[in-house]
Amino acid sequence: MASVWRRTMVYLGLVDDEEYEDYEPYDEVPPPPAPAPRRQAAVRQAPVDPVFEPEPAPGAVRTLPREPATGGITIQRPAVVRPIVTAQQPKVHVVAPNGFNDAQEIGDKLKVSQPVILNLQGVNRDLSRRLIDFASGLTYGLGGQMERVAEQVFLLTPSNVELPAEEKRRLQERGLYRA
Repeated sequence: MASVWRRTMVYLGLVDDEEYEDYEPYDEVPPPPAPAPRRQAAVRQAPVDPVFEPEPAPGAVRTLPREPATGGITIQRPAVVRPIVTAQQPKVHVVAPNGFNDAQEIGDKLKVSQPVILNLQGVNRDLSRRLIDFASGLTYGLGGQMERVAEQVFLLTPSNVELPAEEKRRLQERGLYRA
């Protein structure tokens, strides 16, 4: 009886199987005969009435005219004109969290492409660290940016939004943005 290694090598095709020679050869199976060619039945065509054209038989080939019925004149449709709607710059949403449950509000605003000011000035150190970690992961995941704009105040912007100068000036007046 062959060892496990020998059987494995035979299975992988690395050595010839000695027991294989004991098998009987296979009988050759003759290929099936080619089918006889079919005879086509003669099709008799009825005279065509110029006013009435009968429906073609199912599966019959029907030729279409190359030119449109308008006498070779192609009709062009007028171009569709749509007004370009200018996207209004969204106002910055300011969040002064009281707990970690306010993180959902930050995420919801960023998902709809609205910039967020995260004001952590009145928050304890542990909560502040957790919210900064959450906000940085969120902005990275959405392809946005996170920047520190004042002491313990962060601006989170989505990837497709740029803060206009007017909005920056408004935030400076509130003490939430340093130029």
